[in-house]
Parts: sequence; C-alpha cells; structure tokens
Amino acid sequence: MKTDFGWNFDNSYSRLPRRFFTQQKPIPVKAPKLVILNEKLAADLGVDIAKLHTEEGIAIFAGNQIPEGAFPLAQAYAGHQFGHFTMLGDGRAVLLGEQLTPNDGRLDIQLKGSGKTPYSRGGDGRAALGPMLREYIISEAMYALGIPTTRSLAVVTTGETTFRETPLPGAILTRVAASHLRVGTFQYITAFGSHEELKILADYTINRHYPQAAMAENPYLSLLQEVIKYQAGLIAKWQLVGFIHGVMNTDNMAISGETIDYGPCAFMDTYEPATVFSSIDIEGRYAYGNQPYIGGWNLARFAETLLPLLDDDEGEAVKLAEAAISEYGKLYQSYWLAGMRAKLGIFSEEEQDEALVVDLLNLMQKYSADYTNTFLGLTVDKPYGLKLFATEEFSQWKRRWHERLGRQEQSEDTIQELMRNSNPAVIPRNHRVEEALDAAVNQEDTSVMKKLLAVLSKPFAHLPEQAEYCTLPPKSDRPYRTFCGT
Repeated sequence: MKTDFGWNFDNSYSRLPRRFFTQQKPIPVKAPKLVILNEKLAADLGVDIAKLHTEEGIAIFAGNQIPEGAFPLAQAYAGHQFGHFTMLGDGRAVLLGEQLTPNDGRLDIQLKGSGKTPYSRGGDGRAALGPMLREYIISEAMYALGIPTTRSLAVVTTGETTFRETPLPGAILTRVAASHLRVGTFQYITAFGSHEELKILADYTINRHYPQAAMAENPYLSLLQEVIKYQAGLIAKWQLVGFIHGVMNTDNMAISGETIDYGPCAFMDTYEPATVFSSIDIEGRYAYGNQPYIGGWNLARFAETLLPLLDDDEGEAVKLAEAAISEYGKLYQSYWLAGMRAKLGIFSEEEQDEALVVDLLNLMQKYSADYTNTFLGLTVDKPYGLKLFATEEFSQWKRRWHERLGRQEQSEDTIQELMRNSNPAVIPRNHRVEEALDAAVNQEDTSVMKKLLAVLSKPFAHLPEQAEYCTLPPKSDRPYRTFCGT
C-alpha cells in the first residue's frame, strides 16, 4: 500500500524460509544529516522528493525510523573471498523492502552502514562518509555510462564517529538494486540449507529476474545460461570503459547482472592490464586484465550450486553445467569485440578486426597511453598530448584503421556518431573523485562533488565544459590506492 511518502513496499524476500535472512532493524544514530539526495532517482521510484528532505525523510535514510510497509532484514550469504570460502551475510546493511515503482518495477531499498547484524563477524556494522560517497559517485557514473549497476539514492551522516585507522565521520548510504541476490546467496544455501530450500531460491530468482526461464524444458539450466549471458555482457562493458571493480568475490557478484558493492573500485588511466588499485589485492587476483577470467571462475561456482537442480543424475548435471560455462568465454569475447568495433566506428564484421583492436591496445601499453583519452582522441581527432599519437607505429596502425573504415558503407558522420556514443569524454577520474571526497569529508563542501556528478551524468555529450575533466592526474611517485572502507 502506497504511503504519503510514496513508499510502496512489498517484501517478497521476507516470505522465503527464515534460513535466508534475519529480521533486523537498523541501529539508530545520534544526529543524522542529509549530505546528498538523488532526486531524479527518487522521482523514478515514485517517492515524494520534498518529504525526503524533511526530518522524517532523513530519519528513514538514517535508520532511525522505519517507513510504513517495510520489513527490515539482513540477508544471509556466503562466498569465496580471494578464492577462499567463508560464511558472510549482510554485516552492515539492512534491506528495508522492495519498492514497487510507478513503471511496474521492483527494486530493493537497502541501508548500508546501518549497524551491527548477526552477520557482522566482529565488525561495528558502520560505514565512513568517504566510502559511501565514493559508491554514490561511481555507481551513478556507471549508470550514466549505460552499465548495469546498483544505484545510490541518498547519503546521510550519522553525527557519530566511525573508527578505522583513524576516526572518521560516520555515514549511511541508501542503495537501490534490482535485488541483492548474489552468487554467494546460492553458495550459502547449498552449504547450509536443504535441497528444497535451494529449489525455493532458484524459483524465486527465476520469478524475479528471469521469468522466461520458467518456460524452458530445464528451467534451472536456463537460469544458469541467463546469468552467464548477463555477466559476460556486464564484464565486457567494464573492460570497454577501463573500470576495475577491485573485489570480485563471489558474494560481490549479483545474479541480476548488475555491478554491486563498490569498495576499492576505480577507473584505469594508463592502459596496463596488470593494473590493481585495491590495497588488499596483493597478488593482483582482481587486476583489470583478470576480470574476464574471474567472472568465469565465479560463474563456475554458481553452476556448482545448481547441480542438484540441473539433473537427478550427478554426472549428467555436471555435463550440462560444463557445457553452459563453456559458452561464457565465447559470449564475453563476442560482447567485448562488438563494443571495441563500436569504439572504433566499425559497423560490419571482418575476421581481422580483433587483430586491429589488439594491436592498438599493445601500442597503448607500450607507450603508456591513457585508455579513455586514446579512444577520445580517435573520436575527435585530437592527440590529447599522448606520445603514442606521434609515433610511426601508430601512424601505420591508423592507416590500417582508415582502410578498414573505408570498407564499410556508412558515412563519416555516421561513423563519428557511433564513436561519440561509444567513447565517453569523461569518466570518474581517480584524482577528481579524491578531490570531491576531500572537499565533502574534510571541508563539508559538497559543491565539488555535485559539479563532478553533473559532468559525469552526460559522459557522451562531448561538451566544451567537460574538457577540464579530461585532463590526466599529476605525476606521482606512488601508485594510486583504494580501500574497501569496511
């Protein structure tokens, strides 16, 4: 039932067996204050924007007040963290419920940093302002780039101090997601639940995300195939914009195919497949170049959980799973190459296209070229100060590229339109994100962040006022590092 605020909650997850979750209210905070509200997203959700700015609205974002119709709970899940299996769960997040939107959507509303839960594993259940604003900035940038992602509705400060290495201002993020079902959710039920509970979870997932699978001869095989397809497309999109997730644990892989859990994430500047930003990824497991492989590894773990449902005969179930997983690499490569063709203005398909792309990437790596600005330079025919563009090797590659473009029927204007729509002029450059976070956290000045968000909301506009956000960071002797913020 719709409330005065416009909240229109259903709570289908709460109707699953109690093994799946623990009923849990957020822990109230001292003095909540609204830092930022995503008014466009609020309107899409059908919630009253003006009321969200009131004390009552802010109290909901802080967890001090439960909106009518909500059923707060913490979800249980497990996962492989850096390859090691462990029991997890929502250690600092509470799902308020599922908002039924005006366009017949169903979206989770979750408070992140809302206090201890039974799954906190000794943590305080809280979050610091910087990491919550980072997730807000990056997730909204990803949305504007056309990449499936969870969204950020609001960030509030708590009026309390969160202790990490140093005392930090506490904050809570309101996250919006197609759901918070993860590969780790299935791993948890497989490890600790019954066959019937696994079937209930799979049926719930099919009904919520992949209803077409219910019509298939083998619905659970169809579910696996759909998740594989969506993850292959998602990770290809990451690679095409130089996004590095940072912590691709199985509990951070959403069954819906959305990007989820923005911890030590960042965007690559200089093209280097071995790039790692996360301070905890010592061995580079989740480096940029490894992301496609890790996606396949995570999907194999998902397939393992579905074996009891794929076929009564274990051997036949394994064959079905292996056949499905074997398609992942081909799907990923197809999505990635199609995206690369678009970035280079190529409409048709030729066998040598992949070699053309790989040769460019090798040159970018050799000459330490900026990933985004290389493709932007090709789009608008400007060198952007890249030494790569001045080399004879690049000139030879460029001639091959122009010859390739000449073998298709599209006009130069049509080709450039495709490139402009495929190559962002701006990404959330790490130094710009840090600049915005520093102003917001240390100076209580959100204007820098809001200006950045406005620029990032139109990455393919190629506007003159975006030029300053295309500049590279100043040279540094130390590599850029990001932190989980847990």
